[in-house]
Order: sequence, then C-alpha cells, then structure tokens
Amino acid sequence: MEFDTIAAISTPMGEGAIAIVRLSGDQAFSIAERLFRSVGGKKISEELSHTIHYGHIIDPKTNEVAEEVMMSIMRGPKTFTKEDVVEINCHGGLVSVNRVLQLCLKNGARIAEPGEFTKRAFLNGRIDLSQAEAVMDLIRAKTDRAMNVALGQMEGRLSKLITGLRQELIETLAQIEVNIDYPEYDDVEEMTHKMLKEKASYVKKEIEHLLQTSSQGKILREGLSTVIVGRPNVGKSSLLNSLVQENKAIVTDIPGTTRDVIEEYVNVRGVPLRLLDTAGIRETEDIVERIGVERSRQVLKEADLILLVLNYSDELTVEDENLFNVVKDMDVIIIVNKTDLPQKIDMNRVKELAGNHKLITTSLIEEKGIEELEEAIADLFFTGSIESGDMTYVSNSRHIALLDQAYTAINDVLEGIEIDTPVDIIQIDLTRTWELLGEIIGESVQDSLINQLFSQFCLGK
Repeated sequence: MEFDTIAAISTPMGEGAIAIVRLSGDQAFSIAERLFRSVGGKKISEELSHTIHYGHIIDPKTNEVAEEVMMSIMRGPKTFTKEDVVEINCHGGLVSVNRVLQLCLKNGARIAEPGEFTKRAFLNGRIDLSQAEAVMDLIRAKTDRAMNVALGQMEGRLSKLITGLRQELIETLAQIEVNIDYPEYDDVEEMTHKMLKEKASYVKKEIEHLLQTSSQGKILREGLSTVIVGRPNVGKSSLLNSLVQENKAIVTDIPGTTRDVIEEYVNVRGVPLRLLDTAGIRETEDIVERIGVERSRQVLKEADLILLVLNYSDELTVEDENLFNVVKDMDVIIIVNKTDLPQKIDMNRVKELAGNHKLITTSLIEEKGIEELEEAIADLFFTGSIESGDMTYVSNSRHIALLDQAYTAINDVLEGIEIDTPVDIIQIDLTRTWELLGEIIGESVQDSLINQLFSQFCLGK
C-alpha cells in the first residue's frame, strides 16, 4: 500500500537522556537528507541500511544548527512498518525534541495519528491484528507474566493457533462445496456427518481451551480490581502500604482518616492488582467522609477481589457482620489484623461468618502474614502459578467476545449433526465460525473497527 510520510515523537514527553523522532514512508530518507549534516560528510542515501550516524540537524531555511543527533536509517521492507524508517536520536528535552519534529513536519512529513506506525505494520502485512493489539499490551504490561503473555501474542502464538483452526475449517468447507457442486464425481471423498463431527469437535475443543485461559489472561492484561474494605481504623491503609511497599496512604489512630478511594497498582506473585483502599464503611455525620463511604460502596460492586479487614483487638460489630453479608457471594479473603495487640475478637464467630472463604491473620506493624496473603491471592485466581511461557492466553476483551461467538457457532454445527441436518445447512454455521475466527487476526474485519482499535494507541507507536 502507498502512504504519505509520517513523523512523531516515539519517546515519552519530558526531560531525559535522549528522545526519538521517528519518520516512516517513502520520503523519510529525502526529508532526513535535507535536515541532516553528517560529520563524515556522506549523504543518507549513500549509507548502508540499518546503520546509525552522528551529525547535526540543520534548519534548511537558515542553515543554522538545530540539534546534535544520532540518526538511524532503515530501508524497507525490513522495518517495523515495512517502509523506509528514520529514527532521529536527539537530547531528551521538550524544546530540542519538538524543534526536530517541527523541522520534519515543515520539510514534507505530517504528524502521525495515534498508533499509525503499528497500523501501517498491520496494513502492510507485517503483523496481523492480534499481534498489533499485543504491542499495546506489551507497553501497558505491569508484571513480568503479563509481559510474557503479550510477547507470546506479539510473536504470533495466538495467530498461528487461530490460523491453524481456520485452515481446518476452510478445508472442510471446500470439501463440502465439491460434494455439493460435483456429486457425480466418484473419486471425491464424501463429507459425511461422522467426518464433519470429528473436525468440528476438534475446533470446539481448541476454542474451549482458549476460553478457559481467558479469565486469567484478562487479569494479566487489565489487572485484578482488588478492594480493601472494613470499618475505620482496622488497618486498611496499612495493608495498602504493606503491599505497595510505600507509604501511599495516611496511617493514624484516628478513625476515618481515609476520605476517598486510593488507587495503586501492585505486583503480587506475578498477578497485577489494581489495589483500591476505601474509606471505612460506617454510618457517619461527617459529610466528606459520607461521600467517601458511598464511593467505597460503589467500587465494592465492581471489584474482582475483596480484602475484608477486621481488628483482632476489637469485638465484632454489627457493621462487621453487615460487611460479611455484602461480600458473601464475591471472591473474598478475610484478614484479621493487629494480632500484636490483645485479642478481643471472637475468632470462632469470624470463622463461621467466613465460611469457605480464606481466613488470614496479620500483624502489619510487625510485617507478619503478608506472604501468606500474597500466596492466597495467587492461589485464588491462578492455583498458585501461571504458565506464561508455553501457553497461549487470550487476554483481549474483543478476542474473548469473538471466541464466545465462534464457540456458539461450532456448537450449533455439532447440534445440527446430532439431528441429521443436511450438510449444506450445517455449512452455514461452519462458515460463520471461520469468519469469526478471522476477525480476531484481522482477516475479515471492518475498516471502522481497525481505525477505532489503533486510535487507542499512544502517539509515535
């Protein structure tokens, strides 16, 4: 495909050692040549591909030096976008990097749209849609495990699996077509219900396996929304600080210190937690605290995991028992904190209220119980570990939705076989399965969806 030449800053804005301005397109080299003066005196067009050169960026209108740079040149198609690519490494200040970008724009490039470099890699056939989406997952990964899953997808692990399933389906569909169009040919094997059932059962099993990994994959991609709840002054903020290993929340002996929801990401045994410390849930006359309590109740409804904190040195109250009722149908871990103080809580009653939920005792001031809590969180969602090295995890909500629809379609195929529906009718659901799987990797997807997906990328990527 033919595109104009685009430019963007590919590193985060702000002060740093270096910043990179990236150019991609058939005019990338000519624009770079107008701006760059090599110390060696050679022109960019005379240099070898995939080399880096020291020199200066010159304003062609004034012939003044604008920046001292290192310039990388890469000729297509052996580049990320499969186009000619130039990366200008300049000093990492706001003024310097913007000056270089503006000179590129004044000399023939246009500013890239969000995600346009990756979009071009997709449109030029270097990567498929699932690999393109994995690029953003890699950038946003918050743990090593999440990064490994994104790397696997970016390298084409999911793509190969989906492509293999689609190949099975298209071969089956082709044979059905031959049977329908040329019934008189004796040397063509007939696609029987038995053969079709074997093929459909295999595809269903593979889709089912992918869907089984989706809940874990989605957690790795988006993080586990984890809400810390409890009465005021039971140690919720201390728990947040212990997990984050920083003093993010104010900790005092005064009840009601936390007035709002505090959010922080933390890595627990490779599981990314979006940790939310809430205002203590109680009836209060303080109008500001009351707003915080209402926000706490709201985030509670949207949580994946609840950490319900109780005070070892306090008797159970009606408010505590009400919280047990609120979270009884959720994934919850009960934490009895402040075991360094004299016991007043009725542990037998706590165990009765906890039921099958995990119960852990902690003394956060003495740093006791945190490891047991981390292990319990990992066990609850990943049975203690997750094999991100050799498994294909589906983490993207769009992929999960399409797999759900494909599973329904292939299930309809098998149900049709059971009631002896004619093969040419079953073919409709088989084709639907093939098309839905194709949408995952971008083989059959609308332009509007492509534009929407890449608009979520950061500038310069």
